[in-house]
Amino acid sequence: MTGSRINLKQSQISGVGPVTVIDSDAIQRSGAVSAETLLQRLPASAGTAGNQTSAYWTGNGYGTTQVNLRGLGINRTLVLLNGRRVVNGGTGANSSVDLNMIPVALIERVEVLKDGASAIYGADAVAGVVNIITKKNLKGLEAAVRYGETSRGDGDESAVDLAWGITSAQGSLMTAINYSQSGDVNMASRAPCGLAEANGQLVCSGSSATIGGRARLADGRRVNFRQSLDSPAGFYETYSAAKHNYNGNPSLNAVNPIKRLGLSTFGTLNLSDKTQLFTELLFSRRESSQLATPGSLGVYRPINIAADHPTNPTGQALVLERRRLEEAGVRDFFQESNIFRAVAGAKGSLGENWDWSVALNWGRNTGTDGSTKVANLDRVEQTLDRTRCSTAANAAIPCGNYLGYGNLTPEVLRYILTTTRDTGGNDQKSMSASISGQLFELPAGPVGFASGLEIRKEGGWRDPDNLTVIGAANTNRQDPISGEYTAREVFAELSVPLLERKPLIQSLTLNTAARYSDYSLFGSKSTYKMGLDWQVVPSLKLRSNVSSAFRVPNIPELYGGVSEGNLTTTDPCSGWSALPTTSVVSQNCQAAGVPAGFRQLGNTILTTVGGNPKLEPEDAKTLTAGIVWSPIRPLTLTLDYYRIKISNAIQSVAGSTKLATCYNTPGRAHIFCNASSFTRNPATGEIDFLSSQPVNAADERISGIDLGVLYDFSVAGWNASLGTELSHLKNYEVRPFPGAAAIDYTGKITGGRGSYTQWRSLSTLTMAKGLWSGSYTVQYIGSADDINAAPTDIGARAPAMTYHSVQAKYAVNKSFDIALGIDNLFDKKPPFIKSYTDANTDTMTYDLLGRRWHVRAGYRW
Repeated sequence: MTGSRINLKQSQISGVGPVTVIDSDAIQRSGAVSAETLLQRLPASAGTAGNQTSAYWTGNGYGTTQVNLRGLGINRTLVLLNGRRVVNGGTGANSSVDLNMIPVALIERVEVLKDGASAIYGADAVAGVVNIITKKNLKGLEAAVRYGETSRGDGDESAVDLAWGITSAQGSLMTAINYSQSGDVNMASRAPCGLAEANGQLVCSGSSATIGGRARLADGRRVNFRQSLDSPAGFYETYSAAKHNYNGNPSLNAVNPIKRLGLSTFGTLNLSDKTQLFTELLFSRRESSQLATPGSLGVYRPINIAADHPTNPTGQALVLERRRLEEAGVRDFFQESNIFRAVAGAKGSLGENWDWSVALNWGRNTGTDGSTKVANLDRVEQTLDRTRCSTAANAAIPCGNYLGYGNLTPEVLRYILTTTRDTGGNDQKSMSASISGQLFELPAGPVGFASGLEIRKEGGWRDPDNLTVIGAANTNRQDPISGEYTAREVFAELSVPLLERKPLIQSLTLNTAARYSDYSLFGSKSTYKMGLDWQVVPSLKLRSNVSSAFRVPNIPELYGGVSEGNLTTTDPCSGWSALPTTSVVSQNCQAAGVPAGFRQLGNTILTTVGGNPKLEPEDAKTLTAGIVWSPIRPLTLTLDYYRIKISNAIQSVAGSTKLATCYNTPGRAHIFCNASSFTRNPATGEIDFLSSQPVNAADERISGIDLGVLYDFSVAGWNASLGTELSHLKNYEVRPFPGAAAIDYTGKITGGRGSYTQWRSLSTLTMAKGLWSGSYTVQYIGSADDINAAPTDIGARAPAMTYHSVQAKYAVNKSFDIALGIDNLFDKKPPFIKSYTDANTDTMTYDLLGRRWHVRAGYRW
């Protein structure tokens, strides 16, 4: 069972408690074609993680999918495949596993450990561990097909799965091919336009990047050029948001298309009755894309047009603030990702009480991503420079007119637009060895022991398109990323039975674990875990664990392209000598040697941004305590409390914030006052170095309660089971840096971190009789307040949402079965959330598709 490496019988309850188990039957009933669909429904999942409806929000690579336990971040949830680490996935230098690589049909079960586990599994197991166990032993041939779509006839999903296996006394072999694809759903079909509040009502509100072009004239007026071919060339008028803004929803998708192909082979060879060789081979390919609105000029480089420029009808010099290239049409973001993973090893037994294993694990991900119709800003400038461009036919550099929709000719568009392509990847190599068994007998039972070592090398790289690197592409400038680190770890785990068969103590067991990790970049880290498992009476168990955990900085945080730029920044010491002498700022600036009468020159300071190779691991302390109670044999209840404290959390802090915090702290006794944050020229007082690179400055606190119910019963000849998981978030606070006010996310929907509603639950009733079986599932998401909205705003509070799903299965015979399911049975619409622009709601939390059905047929030979 996930959570221990000791090979002793574990008394865990399937589906409830610290470990949630999603078995193959539950996976099949869900109708899911992707692993993240299963995991993101769990009440323990919160915050933001990539999926098909939130791909625009995924900072870990468009199209990737993840799981985010407790909402603490995708990089604080450790994902394992058959108990071993998995290479990060995406299109280069990524920070988490891409769940797209694991075909759902290949999954035997998923074990979700909702507890810190760095002492057991190493770094990143802060919020918990997701261990995906694949099918391995299969006799014969299995085939399955699945198809589904929404009640509106879009969002089609299909999958084909083939698996063949053989098992004998000499070993086993299983191979599988899995293919799935999902179609798109246009955003306008679910949200016709972006909404905003005006005069107490919700009205359509679009982007200020208009198709005609919004400009600021020399006299300060804002004007907008023609929006329609019905208007004459050269037409312009005063800019009006209500009249001119752009509705981008028809040019976006609510659900993005994706194709997945998986090839896998699992084999074992028995060398003797005590020694076995094993191998796991897995290849996965993902092709995904996202629809995007036409690009907008003026975002990354100003466009100045002189008063006498032939295309300027205003008679004044102007700055073209925004011009959407509607003539070019929508853009397509695209990704291709390949992941290969190979595991080879041996395992066996020593005597009757000891097991051992040795394994090599190599995973490699390579990817390409890019965008069509990206403007080359150098070429845009060339088309405006009348000394270089020409209006003649077939000119090498055609002249362009950007003031008004329809003025850009196909020749100009072909000249300025290009397709960008970025490449990258991730690599992981590891060797592990472990031994587990019984040390000796105590009066209360055998002492279990496990120990082992692991050597792991992680690397990542990303090479953006050259136009992006040099800043000529109409997008965020990026630098190449490349880096790696090596970890060497040893661990030990001990399970000591303390008492047995005493009054009110049927058994009492002490569980401990420790791990020592040595990283090539960070030095050493030690983690521990200690817990008590107290079986009071056969029907009642108490359990508690305390542990430490850590997360290592990922490759982008460490090696993200370092660059400098002049960013708007306020120097608190500007004019300090005019402040009262009792002022903390005045005293600190004087003590720092800033000359009297110093004035900041301008409003920008050259600031260093990007990764920080001096980052240290984050630290965490976790506590869990719970009860397992079975008042009657078919009923099991669990109640668990959890608390996680994270210190040294990695956070990027703006330069102005660092300076203000430092000089407002008496005696400059703050971490932002050291030379790694900023330095000054001793002669002039000017800041000559300022960093907004990520630092170990934040701390986070989260706590809550999990409740589980599992009840088996019979009714009218049907065997039934009711399972419920409920999670209550008691509090979640983030302090960005020492001295800052804590940000309370409890019961809030955030602008980019997702939802932290206080209540979530998932309940499933399953029933079976003869050839028929079925299930009814209810997912509950509690109400939450928009953290960025005023209490009186429309959309300031999202109401509680309940989604219902039903599934029925009929076994025609022992070989053939067919199942039909309906999700979001009552076609619930997502609530309006003010903080979100995509589809006017939190696409990471709520269902955009509406009612949908799926049918599956399976056959076994």
